[in-house]
Amino acid sequence: MKETIKTKVLHFMENSSKKSFSMEEIAENLGLGKSDDFKALVQTVATMEREQLVVFNKKGKIKLPPKQVLVEGTFRANERGFGFVTIDPEEDDVYIAKENTAYAMDGDLVAIDITKLSDPADELGAEGRIVEVRQRNLTQIVGEFHLFSEDEIADTDLYGVISPKDKKLSGFKVFISATGIRPVEGNIVIAEITHYPEKGYEDSLEGIVKNIIGHKDEPGMDILTVLAAHDVPTEFPEEVIEQAEQVPDSIDPKDYSDRKDRQDQMIVTIDSEEAKDLDDAVSVKKLENGHFFLAVHIADVSYYVTENSPLDKEALKRGTSVYLTDRVVPMLPQRLSNGICSLNPQVPRLAMSCEMEIDEQGSVVSYDIFPSVIKTNERMSYTAVNEILEDENPETMARYKKLVPMFQAMKELHECLETMRDKRGALTFEDNEAQVVVDENGHPLDIILRQRGIGERIIESFMLCANETIAKHYQQANLPFIYRIHEEPKEEKLQQFFDFAATLGILVKSKKGSISPKDLQKVVEDAAERPESKVINTMLLRSMQQARYSEENVGHYGLAAEHYTHFTSPIRRYPDLLVHRLIRSYSEDKSEKKQEKWAEKIPEIAQHSSDMERRAVECERDVDSMKKAEFMQDHIDEEFEGVISSVVKFGFFVELPNTIEGLIHVSDLQNDYFQFVESQLALVGEHTNQTFKIGQQVKVRVTKADPDTREVDFELVDAQEVTPVQTNKQQNHKQAKKNKEDTSKKKKSKKAKNKEKKPFYKDVPKGAKKKK
Repeated sequence: MKETIKTKVLHFMENSSKKSFSMEEIAENLGLGKSDDFKALVQTVATMEREQLVVFNKKGKIKLPPKQVLVEGTFRANERGFGFVTIDPEEDDVYIAKENTAYAMDGDLVAIDITKLSDPADELGAEGRIVEVRQRNLTQIVGEFHLFSEDEIADTDLYGVISPKDKKLSGFKVFISATGIRPVEGNIVIAEITHYPEKGYEDSLEGIVKNIIGHKDEPGMDILTVLAAHDVPTEFPEEVIEQAEQVPDSIDPKDYSDRKDRQDQMIVTIDSEEAKDLDDAVSVKKLENGHFFLAVHIADVSYYVTENSPLDKEALKRGTSVYLTDRVVPMLPQRLSNGICSLNPQVPRLAMSCEMEIDEQGSVVSYDIFPSVIKTNERMSYTAVNEILEDENPETMARYKKLVPMFQAMKELHECLETMRDKRGALTFEDNEAQVVVDENGHPLDIILRQRGIGERIIESFMLCANETIAKHYQQANLPFIYRIHEEPKEEKLQQFFDFAATLGILVKSKKGSISPKDLQKVVEDAAERPESKVINTMLLRSMQQARYSEENVGHYGLAAEHYTHFTSPIRRYPDLLVHRLIRSYSEDKSEKKQEKWAEKIPEIAQHSSDMERRAVECERDVDSMKKAEFMQDHIDEEFEGVISSVVKFGFFVELPNTIEGLIHVSDLQNDYFQFVESQLALVGEHTNQTFKIGQQVKVRVTKADPDTREVDFELVDAQEVTPVQTNKQQNHKQAKKNKEDTSKKKKSKKAKNKEKKPFYKDVPKGAKKKK
């Protein structure tokens, strides 16, 4: 890349023994003494001063600014150009404006200068500017290739350019070298980065094409592109496939040694009709003392996926399975997940089991954790269990006549466990999941909401109970372990939610400085019957911290649980596989050496697993929003009812009943000039006082849908009237008018006022604030 004047000036000053220079000295040393060159130098130095790259001393000479005390952190880019730097996971991120990013890229390790400290008074966080990119995160970029003309290739020695598919990289151009693979126009490619943005070439990268995924018009290419952009592997290495092929199709009686035989137990799997990897099974019965017996049997994946084997290393690398619209990218090869590790009916399978005795209050009074061999009696679907327990469908009940009493006991136990969790304050968000239905080419045909019935809730209750029991056991044993933790929400985030809830008339009562899950549970319950309940739940979820994996047990805030782990899905989550391995390891050896080994390994695995979970979630969201935008392309100009889900300075988002969200830009609100009232999270018309706020019901028309940007645009058709929100200007004008009227009245009837006067607090409702 050609060196710019800016680059030359900085290089000269940084490598000179002198501290300050006149403009003429710089021009002489850089060979820029000619009239036009000198003029360009002066303009460049002026720009560099604005960018704080150089400063002028009292004598008018140019020098480098004093070195700052820099702080190191990870940069997270936003698609609109700005970003945030995480310095400490326990502290708030530092905001970096677009002009201060130094063109760092998402995930880069950067050094920043804090330009503004956080101010609790105005609820604004710290701000900074990136001074240096210390380590690049991205090594490759996925995008659509555009071929240069023959003249352009001859002039530039470059073969073409790719437009990145990642929205966070939309401001960058990636120029492709003629070296390496030569794609054709419209190919989706993976390019290895050879040159990163630098001074003078802030929005440009160079790279070499390392792989062609396919052509943009091929069916399914859109999802493959998202997977590649998130660096999600879709193929298993040869050595992994070879190991998987060596795993037997059935278990041998010699595998039974040191296992408890539970093949005579009445055991069922309960899952969706389309599920192929059946990794959990349950058994329940009512005991004579009124308690319940619950057995949770989980496929013993760790028996086949041995530590440090090719299968284990690949599973750790992936961290989790990724569930997309029309496919699953599995953590383990399907030969295991759909074969020997699937608890199919009437065949012996190896399992890791947790048997519990639970009293009528939902408390576990005794338990046992052990490797086992089981044989499930029946593969049940959620639909069938719901037909038995909710609909009492005679045909379904007759078909599963022998199992009906156990299902009824399951329902009774679930209700005990659910009541117990409710009492301690566990947060339950009843939200139906949206499923995009696609045809054989991946084109979306419909979006349906999957209802959660009693069958789904029973399995959820039983899995939660087993996860808590196992976490508690190893916490009390004081052995190194991996936990699923959910820390308390940050106070300022919760306060923002409380302020929002207050605008809807929902007040949160709690002890000062302490917000328990039970306090928030009350908010969820109060909001349940309101039309804006989903928006309230979403806003509350946004105020929470992300659950993650950790070697330290700090409890799970959302579940109001002191101990929690993930034990129940080792086919699709690596932490669950690790838990199984730890159970086996400690059953054989609890020596200090063994504990030291796990104490050293677990923190790194926990962090990596949390990172891979976030990657999977982002990938799933991107595909989901892409397919929803593609679905809405077939509904342009159609009208829908929706609810305002968020309000920002540039407009507001509306969510439809099918969960699709679209933007109404403020520029499309033609009848007034709208101001953003942050305290009320509302847009208010300056002249009409028309208000748009979260939770408000509106009617919209679809104007645009773009799967590439994953965005949907609406225009307003009709809006439900709401109580107008007053802007500060309007409030001040109204108050001034009122004060003038009050003064006039006081002069006319001062004596009468004094007779009737009473303390102001008698007229103010308890807890209300005086209006400014």
